[in-house]
Amino acid sequence: MSPPVLEARAVSKHFPVHRRGKQIPRGAVVHAVDDVSLVLGEASIIAVVGESGSGKSTLARTLARLTPPTSGEVLLNGTLVHGSRARYAKTVQLVLQDPFSSLNPVHTIGYHIQRPLKIYSVPSGAEEIAGVLERVALTPGREFIGKYPHELSGGQRQRVAIARALAVQPKVLLADEPVSMLDVSIRLGVLNLLADLRENERIAILYVTHDIASARYLADDIAVMYAGRIVETGRAADVTDAPAHPYTQLLLAAAPDPERSEPAELQARGAPPSLVAPPSGCRFHPRCRYAMPVCAQQAPPAFAVGSGHQSACWLHSPDSSSPTSSTETAETAGEAGEESTPETET
Repeated sequence: MSPPVLEARAVSKHFPVHRRGKQIPRGAVVHAVDDVSLVLGEASIIAVVGESGSGKSTLARTLARLTPPTSGEVLLNGTLVHGSRARYAKTVQLVLQDPFSSLNPVHTIGYHIQRPLKIYSVPSGAEEIAGVLERVALTPGREFIGKYPHELSGGQRQRVAIARALAVQPKVLLADEPVSMLDVSIRLGVLNLLADLRENERIAILYVTHDIASARYLADDIAVMYAGRIVETGRAADVTDAPAHPYTQLLLAAAPDPERSEPAELQARGAPPSLVAPPSGCRFHPRCRYAMPVCAQQAPPAFAVGSGHQSACWLHSPDSSSPTSSTETAETAGEAGEESTPETET
């Protein structure tokens, strides 16, 4: 069996706190990503889902080697990554969230596509540039070469950003919230483009998003991230149909559902924690309605709740007397939602 195209092993990223207040001690750090492991196989799509501040974008930037990990290892095709980032970036490309600011407005679309081709000594004539643009359905490509970013729609700009990443024939795309800045009406087109790239060009994609519905639509697998840690992983259908972790249940309850006459109440208490001083044990326990004493004392390992489906929650411990079935837990959450309202909506 061939090794994964990209793998993260116990990757952590901490940022030093430069401004100290009375409550922040000297040497404090922001625990943006803590002990995260992911495996991205060839032509696979993994979605990393979580609310703002959960560490998703930091994880993507660390995997892109824009920032070095504090600890842990990143492997490309089974080999530990080290040395020049230039060689690595030819295989692993990052697509940024905002197509409005990721393209320099003083340069033409042709310039944006030609620049990476020249950097990596790839033929960069008008024909090659047009071909790259047509890979992302900007056709005919020659008509876009002389245009400037402000002359394109938001969806077209994002396609240019994806084309720029594709220009050097990468094997991995790290797509950081690629549709969050776009109108709802054109998001589906960009998601379908990513799906086509996986299907037709065998590109592996890490899709970072706060929208669990789009993750279900696009991804093979979902990793749910909370306060710098992965709390649930599994096939996309398993995670969304039978959410095992209370945080995943909260995300799904917050997602718009056209079949619901009224929006579901968020079963949350309080706000996400400070990552300068994250809670002990399970980081979700201050907001979790099922929290037990052990939750504040010890971080849970990932327990199997199904085939290839894991949840880092003490509810699923074989030694726990609490409900261990993801289905039972989800049903309990639904029943609780009918009886109570959250103290604080987030």
